[in-house]
Amino acid sequence: MRLTEVPLLDGPVRIQGALDLEPTPAGLRPRRLPGWTRSRMPTPFCAMVVAHTSGVRLVFATEATAVELDVLVTKTLWDADGAVEDGGSFELLAGGAPAGSAPVPDGNLLDATDPERPKLVPGEPATVRFGPLPAGRKQVELWLPHGAQVELIALRADGPVHPAAPESRPRWLHHGSSISHCIEAETPLGTWPVVAARLAGVDVLNLGLAGNAMVDPFTARAIRDTPADLISLKLGINVVYGDTMRLRAFEPAVHGFLDTVRDGHPGTPLLLISPIICPMVEERPGPTLYSVDEDGARHFRTTGDPAAVADGALTLSVIRDVLRGIVADRAADDPNLHYL
Repeated sequence: MRLTEVPLLDGPVRIQGALDLEPTPAGLRPRRLPGWTRSRMPTPFCAMVVAHTSGVRLVFATEATAVELDVLVTKTLWDADGAVEDGGSFELLAGGAPAGSAPVPDGNLLDATDPERPKLVPGEPATVRFGPLPAGRKQVELWLPHGAQVELIALRADGPVHPAAPESRPRWLHHGSSISHCIEAETPLGTWPVVAARLAGVDVLNLGLAGNAMVDPFTARAIRDTPADLISLKLGINVVYGDTMRLRAFEPAVHGFLDTVRDGHPGTPLLLISPIICPMVEERPGPTLYSVDEDGARHFRTTGDPAAVADGALTLSVIRDVLRGIVADRAADDPNLHYL
């Protein structure tokens, strides 16, 4: 059967996991923060990870047995002597079951060996194909790669495409660092927020922003304005790695972040999560520097002075004490705020 184009906007396709669809010369670029944040991006690196499609998927119902998606992918080169990140894969679920996988094609290349001055090497669009799919009507989720930018150009199917059933699952909104973004996962279904959401039967919005969980006000405003039934915030490690705050600034910044979120979600269960263990910054403050040796091995080295903690420098041990104390201080007025 001949494949027919399906509109990506104002049609049967629902794009979940993105709060912005940015028009580009090629098509539509899903971004995980709202459109108004484009002018708030502090660095090109931050803008890049916001546009990584971790947790973004196309959802629709169809009788089709073959589906094609034209895309322009932007992969990232992190190290001058290293390999290009493949970004994961495209994964298709039919009726909740795996029904196809496709590697991420080449397209644009973003040379981020200098993350503050990345260079874009233009490439060409490509087509990812799925099929044969199970016969009969089924709900399809087409998950985009979690570690790359994807511009959506066209969707085609060899059968009728209908709107999916309305989303009825509770929505879990999670914000965190690279540990939540999960660029190193093998597939978009293998990131821990997606694994957890599928096990729990909830709809996840993953605002894990690699290297950019910096307690930014624009992220707090985005969370404030986004419907959610459960919110979790995993804060701290990027602040230590970047040495971007001292204790005097960090504690009120977290209070302000929570105040903003609570302006839109006064009673929503909210879980504040401390950083997981990372030995190099448990007792030593940042900054943490990144390098690649002659053999291509990657190294991280934390260069702060532990004695600086007395002057307000932050380590993960300090961060955990601060977050625990913030939740305790707010407990009487906010019984739905919890600490992990």
